[in-house]
Amino acid sequence: MPTLRITQDDAADDLLGRDPLALVLGMLFDQQFPMERAFAGPCLLAGRMGLDPATDALSAAALADADPDALLAWFQGPPAVHRYPGSMAARTQALCRLLVERYDGRADRLWDGVPDGATLLRRIGELPGFGAQKAKILVALLGKQYGVTPPGWREAAGSYGEEGSRRSVADITGPESLAEVRAAKQEAKRVARAAGAGR
Repeated sequence: MPTLRITQDDAADDLLGRDPLALVLGMLFDQQFPMERAFAGPCLLAGRMGLDPATDALSAAALADADPDALLAWFQGPPAVHRYPGSMAARTQALCRLLVERYDGRADRLWDGVPDGATLLRRIGELPGFGAQKAKILVALLGKQYGVTPPGWREAAGSYGEEGSRRSVADITGPESLAEVRAAKQEAKRVARAAGAGR
C-alpha cells in the first residue's frame, strides 16, 4: 500500500493510499479547488456516507445507485466536498456508473494488467470529468506514487511524468513539495496571463 502525503491530513492521505476509488475521485475533484482540499474530499464523502474512513473504502456501486438528492446533500456539507457540489456530485455518480458497467465497480481495474501507458491513458481519459490534461496527471500520479508503471507510462503522462518535475499533484510528497508545486502552478498562470496580455 503506497504512503501518500498529498492532503497533509493523515486520515485523508491514508484513504487515498489504500482505496483506488478515493484516489480517482480526488483527481476528479482537483478542478478549480485547492489540491489538498480536493484530495481530502473522498474522506469527507466517506464519513457522510456512514463509513469509517480509517477502515472502510468507498463503493462505486453505492455511489452509482445513490439517490441524487442524498448525494448532493453529502457534497454540500458543510463543509462542502467541492466548490461546485452539484456538478461534482453528478460527475461522481456518472464516473461510478461507468466503473460499475466496465470494471465491476473497481477503480483499480482501470490499471490492473494494463499492457502499456497509452492504454492506461485512454482508459482514464474515458472517465467522466477527465480531459486530456487530467488524464495525464493521473497517469503520472499512478506511476510516481502508486506503483503503476506499465511500459510507456512516462511518455503517456507527458511532461507530468518527468523525473524530478514539480508540475502537479503527482509530485507532492509532503509540505515542501506541495509548496513547490503550488509555486510552479502560479508561475505557469502568470506566464499564461502575460502571454495573453501581449497578444
